[in-house]
Amino acid sequence: MFDQTIRPRRLRASDNLRRLVRETRISPESLIWPVFVIEGEGVYEEIPSLPGQYHYSPDQLGRMVERAHAHGVSRVILFGLPAHKDERGSSAWDENGVVQQGIRKIKALAPEMYIVTDVCMCEYTSHGHCGILCGHDVDNDKTLEVLAKTAVSHVRAGADMVAPSDMMDGRVAAIRRALDENGFIHVPIMSYAAKYASSFYGPFREAAGSAPAFGDRRSYQMDPHNGREAMRECALDAAEGADILMIKPAMPYLDLMYRCRQRFDLPVAAYQVSGEYAMIKAAAKADLIDEYGVMCESAVCIYRAGADILITYYAPELADAIRKGDIG
Repeated sequence: MFDQTIRPRRLRASDNLRRLVRETRISPESLIWPVFVIEGEGVYEEIPSLPGQYHYSPDQLGRMVERAHAHGVSRVILFGLPAHKDERGSSAWDENGVVQQGIRKIKALAPEMYIVTDVCMCEYTSHGHCGILCGHDVDNDKTLEVLAKTAVSHVRAGADMVAPSDMMDGRVAAIRRALDENGFIHVPIMSYAAKYASSFYGPFREAAGSAPAFGDRRSYQMDPHNGREAMRECALDAAEGADILMIKPAMPYLDLMYRCRQRFDLPVAAYQVSGEYAMIKAAAKADLIDEYGVMCESAVCIYRAGADILITYYAPELADAIRKGDIG
């Protein structure tokens, strides 16, 4: 007779029981939706490289707010497309810059919406690099000054959180100091702590008009070969005062998300980047995959690896899936 005490068992259960015993839980409140704000008026245009995502001029952000409310999304991260670019990216910290306008408009329409802002120079500089140049090289220390000014200007406009994505050394400390000196001690920093020089960013660079005019960003973004370096970057940002550590991209770097979760007692964010989203969309359009199923499974895997927060273009659809019980 088979010994029942050592028999391995796999749970065979109804849908209700499977949902009850799920190890990985996801909430709509942990989703952040990327939003592109473009300077001008009357602009509401679908982004060709990111089907289902739009460029909104500030006066059209009501459309975004309505869509967010309809799906139960309450957190967004803003990226700006200015009309004017120069060598220093001076429109980034202009009090009437495109992101600053967008923040004020959203807060006027939906005061409860939680606004995170991306803090970087690539969308504002004429050369498309993430900092101030000295020749063809980014000057780290000069860049810290403008990043800090940009973060402060976003918070003055009403941002709830800032997220530096430039990968300059010391930028978390510089931004924390500037925020504190201006009385914004309560505003958290979500650091793009391990941001890789990835080929998955292509659709975003088209959407944000931020491709570098020459060279690449490998001198300040991370080499995909390196994992231990990512943990050093996370440790440095944590020591400088980061409140949340982000791994970017998400799916190709799940191993680092897991390692970050195990090592640091801070919330971990993942960015499911434009290339990840666009590949799912393209494969679904070609009838190669079930888009809904892949969307849900991808999100679950990211959370299972250790993410507490997910930045994703699928935020509205994922919020619906969570409410339906398909994930979450």
